Amino acid sequence: MARLFASTRSRPPRSIPARLAIWIVKAIGWFVALSVGLTVLYKWVPVPVTLTMIMDPNGFEKDWTPLSRIDRNMVAAAIAGEDAKFCSHRGFDAEAIEKAMERNARSNRLRGGSTISQQTAKNVFLWQGSGWTRYVRKGLEVWFTVLIENIWDKRRIMEVYLNVAETGIGTYGVEAGAQRYFKHSAARLSRIEAARIAAALPAPKRREVVAPGGFTRRHGNVIAARSGVVKNEALDACVYR
Repeated sequence: MARLFASTRSRPPRSIPARLAIWIVKAIGWFVALSVGLTVLYKWVPVPVTLTMIMDPNGFEKDWTPLSRIDRNMVAAAIAGEDAKFCSHRGFDAEAIEKAMERNARSNRLRGGSTISQQTAKNVFLWQGSGWTRYVRKGLEVWFTVLIENIWDKRRIMEVYLNVAETGIGTYGVEAGAQRYFKHSAARLSRIEAARIAAALPAPKRREVVAPGGFTRRHGNVIAARSGVVKNEALDACVYR
């Protein structure tokens, strides 16, 4: 027994690379456990706040609303404006990503091909902004997109998206947006009202929802027309099945 204790005490300390490797493995384990745990929790519990809301210098106004109290016009507009293949992909639209890469190769302006699932993952779990952290965020975005696509269903993804998306300066979610712009709840959004909110979603701080002009008005009209296609061709079936 004494020899056993002596052998244990005489074990040489781990090298710095070995200790670093152990720390990295533990950190990854904790990250995976925490991210999966939060994703499971948010399958049932409303998302209370996001990093984007906390970091908004204008403060934030939000009003979590179940999808059952959001007009179907808003869902159709979101699909028409942001992700026509929402019900058929598993989180990523390869064709949209390829087209975005081609556009970026021809232009200095970076444009994404993100799906609603990717945008939801970013809005709920990550941060906004550019710079080198954008590439770190993109990697994490892939991970969280895979999680929500496998732990949540499409209806839940849409519900969370419509509650955390920025719809105006300091305004988050379509309920707060509907109240701000149209003075009534998201349960009574007309097709054109929903289309105007959807048209502003990619750049809510710059695009006007009420009395929009130029591109935003034209884009909103296109979304309104496409919303009819979404309903006629049941492109929102995964949300309402």
